[in-house]
Amino acid sequence: MTDDATETVSSGRTERHRLPIRQLVAASIGNAVEWYDWTIYAAFSVYFAGAFFPSDNATLSLINTLATFALAFFFRPLGGWMLGRFADLRGRKTAMLLTISLMAGGSLLIGLLPTYTSIGWAAPLLLVLARIGQGLSLGGEVSNASAYLAEIAPASHRGRYSSFFYISTGAALLVASLLGFGLTSALTDEQLTSYGWRIPFIIGGILGIVGLWLRRTLNETEQFEENKKRAKALKNPLWLTLTQHPKAVGQLVGFSMVSTLCYYTFFSALTPFAVENRGADANDVFLALSIATALFIALQYPVGLLSDRYGRKPQLLVWSGATAVLIVPLSTLVRPGLGGLLVVFCVGIVLYTAMTSIAPAIMSELFPTELRGLGIGAWYNLTVAVFGGTAPLVLQGLAALGAPVAFFWYVAAGSAIGFAIILTLPETRNIPLR
Repeated sequence: MTDDATETVSSGRTERHRLPIRQLVAASIGNAVEWYDWTIYAAFSVYFAGAFFPSDNATLSLINTLATFALAFFFRPLGGWMLGRFADLRGRKTAMLLTISLMAGGSLLIGLLPTYTSIGWAAPLLLVLARIGQGLSLGGEVSNASAYLAEIAPASHRGRYSSFFYISTGAALLVASLLGFGLTSALTDEQLTSYGWRIPFIIGGILGIVGLWLRRTLNETEQFEENKKRAKALKNPLWLTLTQHPKAVGQLVGFSMVSTLCYYTFFSALTPFAVENRGADANDVFLALSIATALFIALQYPVGLLSDRYGRKPQLLVWSGATAVLIVPLSTLVRPGLGGLLVVFCVGIVLYTAMTSIAPAIMSELFPTELRGLGIGAWYNLTVAVFGGTAPLVLQGLAALGAPVAFFWYVAAGSAIGFAIILTLPETRNIPLR
């Protein structure tokens, strides 16, 4: 693979900068495995709900399965705190090797788990334990991979370096979506419920081994090496994020709330909702999501490049403002038929690229190096746990009460609040990391 070349202007002359593609891919591909494993749980939950939570009521089984999905989110702040601090003390690379091992192991365990019929209540208990391990893992992965990408980037290229984070995430989501499309096309509902849902989890475990092998080649960041003594000297570092950087914490929580609502609405919650509650064909849903995800991947780098040239803040304002205005009208198009589903997924996900392409840069620019892993890990993951982990459950619950549109008003309100908070952010384009 060849390195991509870009140009920057410094001291009155043009210098040629070569993106370290191999390093960026090695760092990001592990993240792809993390998000693949995390996403397939929600995407295939409708097929394996009865395997672990037996009930004569299929809706109740699905709600129990999604409750387990939500439970794992509440271990993400713990993972973000523990593994973020671990990364600040021991290094980004070491922490990223640990997170991918935990995630892949959890995926493989779920794929091989016996059902409730075979081992009784041990089945849902082991499922919960596997999801807790994945929750801890993902809590550390997002903060550590984000910090790594931001710390190896020159100030004038941080947006485009950051875009690789969600290029990898988008690739993982696309693989999961295409796999869902292929399995729903090739297998009957009975076959999917019987054994087909296990296939993506086992694949996730295998991909984890590949990601682990690739990440072993990474070098530690210079910023970590220069600041690790300062990190070790800190006392009560989590408390320091609140006392010394309260505005940064508030801003991180504000825009992360909108980000996680967007992510879990379009990439997780809408899939079972469209099939179970709006009568959409599963093939159409997976195909529409796959097309939108392909656009999502293609736009990451160009939009990250735009942020390096024109700034982070304008992109974030467009994204949050447009989401607040459009999410409720878009929800009316979630119904049978490929056309409406394409509009919903493409509009919502394309808007979301304005945030995702620069997410590692935005989060990393809020905290100094010795607090970066912990600061992002703890507060970002707490926000995701509260607003993201509960999104599929809230949507299904409101749908069961006959008021699904209330969920989309909830997303709109969160987006409006996020817009107001983003207005307080400083512009950080071309500014060195602290």
